[in-house]
Amino acid sequence: MANDKNVVVISLDGFPAYALEDERLPIPTLRNLMRNGASAKRMKTVNPSVTWPNHTAIITGVDASRHGVLYNGMLTRPAPNQPVKVEPWRDKAEMVKAPTVYDLAHQNGMTTAQVDWVAIQNAATITWQFPEVPKVTGPIEKEMIASGELTEADITGFGRINITRRDQLWTRAAVHILKQHKPNLLLYHLLNLDSTHHTYGPRNQASNSGIAFADAQVRELLEAVDLSKTAVIVVSDHGFRAVTRNIRPNAVLHHHGLLETTSCTAYAVPEGGTAMIYITDRAKRAELIPKVKEMFKGVDGVDRVIDASGFAEIGFPDPDKYDQMADVVLSAKPGYAFSGQMDGGPVDLTNSPRVTGSHGFLSSDPDMDAIFIACGAGVRKGVVLDTVRNYDVAPTIAELLGLKMEGVQGRSLRAILV
Repeated sequence: MANDKNVVVISLDGFPAYALEDERLPIPTLRNLMRNGASAKRMKTVNPSVTWPNHTAIITGVDASRHGVLYNGMLTRPAPNQPVKVEPWRDKAEMVKAPTVYDLAHQNGMTTAQVDWVAIQNAATITWQFPEVPKVTGPIEKEMIASGELTEADITGFGRINITRRDQLWTRAAVHILKQHKPNLLLYHLLNLDSTHHTYGPRNQASNSGIAFADAQVRELLEAVDLSKTAVIVVSDHGFRAVTRNIRPNAVLHHHGLLETTSCTAYAVPEGGTAMIYITDRAKRAELIPKVKEMFKGVDGVDRVIDASGFAEIGFPDPDKYDQMADVVLSAKPGYAFSGQMDGGPVDLTNSPRVTGSHGFLSSDPDMDAIFIACGAGVRKGVVLDTVRNYDVAPTIAELLGLKMEGVQGRSLRAILV
């Protein structure tokens, strides 16, 4: 098979679809890609609408009920009657339960690369990488240090560098990989905009500045790309909502005697606009699930209380078949998000009227919609689609590479392809 096809996937974490509706938004690079390529007005996310599950949907072509990633990490159950935990640094082979488009590319003799992608640690089918937390012993890191593009201090102190600077260094690494190694597929992820939205909320000057900075990073990357030979796809993983109040589900469980300082029979893991509640004493699930559901009816800010009978409808796995899945899911009303505190009342009003930002709301919420833009080799000019699903991206990448993903929920967006 010829290996002359190339795709670059750029993920701008936390870029809402609604932001593109503002014609004054300072994004000349993205607007140029839209004019000269294809785009969608909206890209629907999957539940939960947080970073790792949606990035995984983008490259597997399936939702979380099939790829299995429910958190920004992997949920573990340390012991009975103990809180569950989310561990981020687990290998891709443990976390991702579905084939990825980079697996497919590698199996077909193509080269693959990733910069700050997620749920991808120690992936055997990635040829070159510059991970979220680089190491001085990494091959790409060593190349960049030797060429003067980075210093050892940049790498050893990477986690302490502000997120804006880290975005710049991830961009520099992506450019290096493109120029020096020319992978058939590059996955590249930026985080500054997500951090800005969490801190200051969306739809404000801070948001606009974060978006403008992301656009500048895309421009820098594109300088290393020949669009006559490479297709570029720009996506985001989720949108954002402004939040002024936090719901404390663990405080509710504590009030009802199900959660103590050293043990628990139920525990909530917050995911922004949703919260995942686990019955940690699994022998008592049938008894406690109805009681937990009743506890949250009428709690200020709680919109829906969903048990396993409603999980398939919203793209969650069956908890009887997948032990990382919660027993009850709560969703929040606009203006509210969930936090993890056990102390205090059910709703924390201390941050009001300060506005922050959150995602994780049910993907049916249009504010969770993400962006989709494509341009370059193999992409039609001037096509504007209405709505796509983020699990349509993987089969579209595959087709641009001359491959086909089998058994996925998504469909290749052939209307945008030459």
